[in-house]
Amino acid sequence: MSQTLEITILSAENLHENRKAIKGNTFVTVQCDGSNDEASTTKLDSEGGSYPRWNEKLVMNVPMHARFVTIDVRYKTRGTSSSSVGMARIPISDFIGGYVHENQLQFLSYRLWDNRVRRNGVVNISVKVKMSQPNSCSNSMSSAVNGVPVTGVPVAGNGSNRVVTGIPAVWLNYQSSL
Repeated sequence: MSQTLEITILSAENLHENRKAIKGNTFVTVQCDGSNDEASTTKLDSEGGSYPRWNEKLVMNVPMHARFVTIDVRYKTRGTSSSSVGMARIPISDFIGGYVHENQLQFLSYRLWDNRVRRNGVVNISVKVKMSQPNSCSNSMSSAVNGVPVTGVPVAGNGSNRVVTGIPAVWLNYQSSL
């Protein structure tokens, strides 16, 4: 099982290498832990210098057991090699679960850290958790009561429309305190 994330790498700010401003040729790689997929990569920004802009959408499948997405801002050196400018390790819980609804666009900024664990700029992204496809093996139904997710499971296998529903107790306590 996995969730699909649309991560748009918007821009970065204040990038340096050896305390000198980056002159250009930067790109971003995005990878999820626990995923066998290769890292997704943006196009090269050759004009932005220390303030590059990509505005590029990367779609990735994130396994349910994944805990982090790693964003690595890199710059192209001579030939085909590249060097890391800074990295952000972002908890998946920042955009999956909790109070964030599926298909809700979030704009986020994260501090980048270089190889010596020093601050080195900021990366700006937007994230949308794409609506998960219904599981073909399940007959469960979904609805909402006062914005609280309610799931239903059919109680009869004969095509009956009767369902058993449940509302998490945490939400009931929260709703009653309002």
